[in-house]
Order: sequence, then structure tokens, then C-alpha cells
Amino acid sequence: MVEVTLAVAALAGLGSFWAPCILPMIPAFLAYISGTTLADLNKSSGEVVVVNRASIVLNSVFFVLGFSVVFSMIGVVINSTLIGVDGEFVGLLNQVGGIIIIGFGAFLILSTKINSLNMEKKFLVRREKASYPLSFVFGLAFAVGWTPCVGPILGTILTLAATTPAISFNLLLVYSLSLGIPFIVMAIFFSRSQRIIRAMSRHLKYYSVVLGAFIIILGVLVYTNQLAYLANFPLLNELIALG
Repeated sequence: MVEVTLAVAALAGLGSFWAPCILPMIPAFLAYISGTTLADLNKSSGEVVVVNRASIVLNSVFFVLGFSVVFSMIGVVINSTLIGVDGEFVGLLNQVGGIIIIGFGAFLILSTKINSLNMEKKFLVRREKASYPLSFVFGLAFAVGWTPCVGPILGTILTLAATTPAISFNLLLVYSLSLGIPFIVMAIFFSRSQRIIRAMSRHLKYYSVVLGAFIIILGVLVYTNQLAYLANFPLLNELIALG
């Protein structure tokens, strides 16, 4: 059961990274937190590339640490608040959580038809140079001011953490790492990552429907307390074994 829940968190982290509102903006965002521009990052001068690559990777690491701290602390709060609840309350929590998760899945699917559901608010302050502390702060802000298009995924993981408080810290840590590691990989292989992102962006129209359907199924399993049923799927078993 624990392995299944953590595997779901890992998939959710990757799902958040590949979200239509996150993936296409990653090159520009990585350039922004490193205090440079896309044009500078793509220059052919060896010295410029080395300096920028080191800057973008290190700032990406601090950015990931920022939102990982927030999510991990949420896991600690959930654990300390709900770890001592009795079995009857846990059953009720599963039912309520299952309904909420189903709602998040439905939201994702409906967002493909109702454009008003895709509204997002974001802010970027002007910065002239890279700063590791500021990148860390941006990571904190990224976790707190999550954009609506990945909000259903984050909401699903937070709800799942509330229904499994004993592993809430580990669950949110796994989610953070699964979201953050691709950021760092993209920073290391920046020039190649832009080509991958352009290729992947052509298929993002299927993202919300597929992920929304998976979240609805997850919600039903949480509601009926049958989440361990996912362990019967061979692919998930292989992913867990590799972990």
C-alpha cells in the first residue's frame, strides 16, 4: 500500500512537470531564475555557455529546494495533525478525500472544454542577475502560488496525504523530487531540452483528458479504500520494483 501511494506521488510530480502551463515555459523560466535570457543561453561562445550553464543549474537546484521545503513541511503538518485519528474517522476521511479527488479529475477534463477554468495568475519581478537565495524564495513562492492548471494534481496529492497521514511527509517529498529533478535535468541539458519540449508540446492536447481520467479512477479507489488495487497492474509493479 505504501509503495503504491508513493508511486502515485512520483507519477503526479512528473505529471505536474509536463503540464501544458509549465512545460512550454520551462526554457524561459530557467533563463529567468538564472538572471539571463534565452538568447544569452543559446550563444555559441564557450565561455558564455559555461558561465550560464553553471548559473542556471545552481539556481535551478535552489529553486527546487524552495518548493520542496514547502511541500515537505506540509507533509509534517498533516502527519502531526492526523496521525492519531481513529479508524472510523480515517474511513470518513477516505470518502471525503475520494470525492475531492474525483472533483479535481473532473476539473481537469472540463478545462479542455471551458477556457475560463484555465485562467492563471503569475508574477515575475524584474531581476538583473542571478541570486541563489532569491531562486530559493521563488521556489517557496512557486509552491504557495501554484497555477490553476496543475492545481488539481497538487490538490490530489495533498488530499491523498491527508488520507494517509503516516506517510504524508514521504509522499510530498517524493512528489517534490519527481517535479524538481526534471527541472534540474532540463537545466543541465538546456540546448537539447528545448528540442524535447517543442516535440512534446505538440501532444499536450491529450494531457488533461488522460490525467483527469487517471485522477478520477484514483479518487474512486480512495473513496472505496481500494487504492492497493493499483498494485495489481504489472506496469506499476515494475515501476515500484525499479524504485
